[in-house]
Order: sequence, then structure tokens, then C-alpha cells
Amino acid sequence: MSLRRIIAMTRKETLQIVRDPLSLLIILAIPLIQLFIFGYAVNLDVKHIPLCVYDRDATQTSQSLLKHFQATEYFNIVRVSENYRDVVRSIDRGTCTVAVVVPPRFSETLRSTGQAHVQALLDASDNNTASIGMAYAQSIVQSHSAQIQLEWRQGHGLPAPVPVITFQPRTWFNEDLESMANFIPGVVALVMAVVGAFLTSLTIAREWERGTMEQLISTPIGKLEIQIGKLFPYFVIGIADTAVCGGTAFWWFGVPFRGSWLVFFACSILFLIVVLSLGYFISVTAKSQLGACQVALLATFLPTFLLSGFIFPIDQMPTVVQWITAILPARYYVSILRNVFLKGTAVQLLVTQIVALAVIAAALVVLATRSFQKKLP
Repeated sequence: MSLRRIIAMTRKETLQIVRDPLSLLIILAIPLIQLFIFGYAVNLDVKHIPLCVYDRDATQTSQSLLKHFQATEYFNIVRVSENYRDVVRSIDRGTCTVAVVVPPRFSETLRSTGQAHVQALLDASDNNTASIGMAYAQSIVQSHSAQIQLEWRQGHGLPAPVPVITFQPRTWFNEDLESMANFIPGVVALVMAVVGAFLTSLTIAREWERGTMEQLISTPIGKLEIQIGKLFPYFVIGIADTAVCGGTAFWWFGVPFRGSWLVFFACSILFLIVVLSLGYFISVTAKSQLGACQVALLATFLPTFLLSGFIFPIDQMPTVVQWITAILPARYYVSILRNVFLKGTAVQLLVTQIVALAVIAAALVVLATRSFQKKLP
């Protein structure tokens, strides 16, 4: 194996990249576009749920309850209805997702019996928002109920009730429970998987389509030298994209980085070897740029997006699907990223994920090397 021939092949592939506007657009634009889309547009935090209220009691007690809904950031009162028909119409039209109806004689019933009911109507066409909205509404009503009970007992000279169980939640690693802090580290894996495999899937296929493969075969350069020379420019590009994504996540989006940058880049290099080898294997097998692009996107984007734990938790998937995710490299890399970014996990506790990535990388390197034969079909 000659270093001079590898450098010559690397220079040739670099010139191909520079002269291809599409490749340059993918290299420069896709990482930033995906970061900003997932950072700003994709948000699972449910706030400012449109709320309609219908106060049939119209007393100070009922208004006090509704002010608790108005004071929270989770609800936004968009309509005050005068009758039931208007409530139903507002939900049907999508004006509000949740409607709170205070029954007549609410305050009187509360004073005489110590108990009263409030009705909540929810538009469950979006079951996630409806479920969260119902939980928010229950929490507000329960909090207001406890306050009323405390005031009543104090007004009658009775001691405050002693709670049997107190609940004191404390969140770690993502203290504000922001979905962005959960998404952004996973975007790094998505960018590397798509960009790395997509670009390298064109390397050999481009030679076949342009008719230059015959010239390449006639040269004394070996197939391993071809592979290293062609993949090295994309390796450098992948590391640069990783640095851009990691820096943007930390300095622009404010995602906490509590781990080691050395561990971050070392694991990123391992994952990069996986996607580059996969893209090279696809390029050798497909022999056409269009087919290679389609297969590369299918093999990287969908598994990384759906089955890596990036969007949906793996432990909530069916057992068979969980078995399938065990062979997906993105699963282990996403886990590493979240541990390094949010938890600052020591490298000793990431051995399982790192070993799994290393095994997959070794298998794909061997597969990619053996798939290319320096001869005409």
C-alpha cells in the first residue's frame, strides 16, 4: 500500500467534491438546517393550550378558580362562552382544545357540602395534547381545592390538614424538561448518518456512471488504497460537521455539555467509520448514483429517526422491534450523545455502547473492503 497513491486518490476525490455544487450544498446546508428545524420547529413541550371557559355560576369563587387557569403558562383562555352550544361549537371548530365548565350553584354547593364538581371537555383528536391538557387541568383544580380547604379550616379556627404523603419532584440532567435538550444531541447522529452515508454512496457509483472506472482499474492503485483515498475527504467533512453541530448545540441552543469533548469526538469518529463504510458498500453495490442515494437515505435516515431512540423510547417499542434496534449503530451513538451531553457520564459507563459500535464498525469495514473488486463485471 502506497501513501503517495492514497494521497493522489484523496486529491482526486476532493476535486470531485469541490466541483459538485450538490455535494457542497449537502455538506454545508443540511447540518445547520436540521439543527434549526429540530431546535426551533420540533417541540414536544405542550404550553399555551387554547382553553374555553363557561362559568355558569358567575361568582367570586368560580372566577377565582378560572383565574388559576389564566395565570399558568400551560393554558391560554381564548374564549369565554355564554352557553353550552358555543362551547361545543368552539371545540368542533378547533378554537380550543380544552373547555372548562363551572356548573351553576358551584360556590353554594362548595360551602354547604365541602365538595363541588367542575366539568372539563377535551378535543382528543390529538390524544397527546388532550392527555397532557387533562393532567394540567386536574393539577390546577386540585391545587385550588387544597387552597380552599386550607382557608376554610383557618376561618373556622381549625388546624391546617397534615398531608399523609408529600410529593417533591426533582429533575436531573434536563432540569427544565425541555424537549430541545433531548432532540439536539440526537440531531448530531442524524446529520452524521445521513451526510456521511449519502455522500460516500456516490463515490464508486459516480465512477461507473461517468465511465472513469475503467481508467481507475487500469492503474496500479490497490482496492484498499482506493477505499481509503476516497473516504478520507468525507471523514474530514464528517468531523467538521460534528464540530459544527456540537458547537451550535452548546453555544447557540444552550444545550448543557457536561461530559468530555474527547469522548464525544472519539465516539463520533467510531460512528463516522460505520456510516462511511456503509455508504461505500452501498456505492459499490448500486453502481448508479440515483439508486445509491435512495438506498443510503433508506438505510440511514429512517432507522436513525425512528428506531434509534431519537424520537421514540426504545423500551416502549414491541419486543421484536427492540431486537432489531440491537443491530443499528445509531441506537448506541444516540445513547452516547445524550449521556455525554446531559449527564456527563464517564467513559467507563459507556463501554457497552462503545464496544457495540466498534463491532459494527469492524464488520462494515470488512464488508466494504471485500465488496469492491478491481475488475470489470
